[in-house]
Amino acid sequence: MPTETSQTLDRGLRVLEALAASPGGLTITELSGRLEVNRTVVYRLVSTLEQHAFVRRDARGRLHVGLGLLHLASAVHPLVRDVAVPVLRELAEGVGCTAHLTVTEGEEALALAVVEPSWTDFHVSYRVGSRHPLTRGAAGKAILLGRETDPAPYVLTSGELQAGAQGLAAPVLGVAGLEASVGVVTLGDLDADVLGPRVAAAATAIADRLR
Repeated sequence: MPTETSQTLDRGLRVLEALAASPGGLTITELSGRLEVNRTVVYRLVSTLEQHAFVRRDARGRLHVGLGLLHLASAVHPLVRDVAVPVLRELAEGVGCTAHLTVTEGEEALALAVVEPSWTDFHVSYRVGSRHPLTRGAAGKAILLGRETDPAPYVLTSGELQAGAQGLAAPVLGVAGLEASVGVVTLGDLDADVLGPRVAAAATAIADRLR
């Protein structure tokens, strides 16, 4: 027997998915074309979603996902953090660098979980809750990398967030609704050929646990 579904709810979710995939926003007409749904129906869906702050309009009248979705996403953060910490701990202890999981929040990268190695004489202190633009630092750039069709396995940066610090991060791929990266940071040189595969493997391990 076929599973019964709500067409209206399905369409509303498709609106949010379309907007989330369009950083520049969409008009009602563009949304109607993407969803292959009548403009009047799309207008009603958008109006309802706006009332709950799930959709917002910019100064040009283009539609974007709203801040209301961030409140829903924040409820998922503890689950993601709990899954990630054991993997990050193994990575940090194994390579002697501070390891972190970073997620998107708007156009910023948000450090959701951080684990520092226990046995090193010194290491970079990286605060949970730290934010920076997605376009700066390995963690944010790895998230942007994950948006590409055929992304490279990791990205290496130097001195972009802290003078003298090097970072290496890999995107977490294949988890619906999650844009994230796993990375390490240290004061000193990073051997990308050695650390790159280990960081990428940690990102894959977290993705596997979240699917």
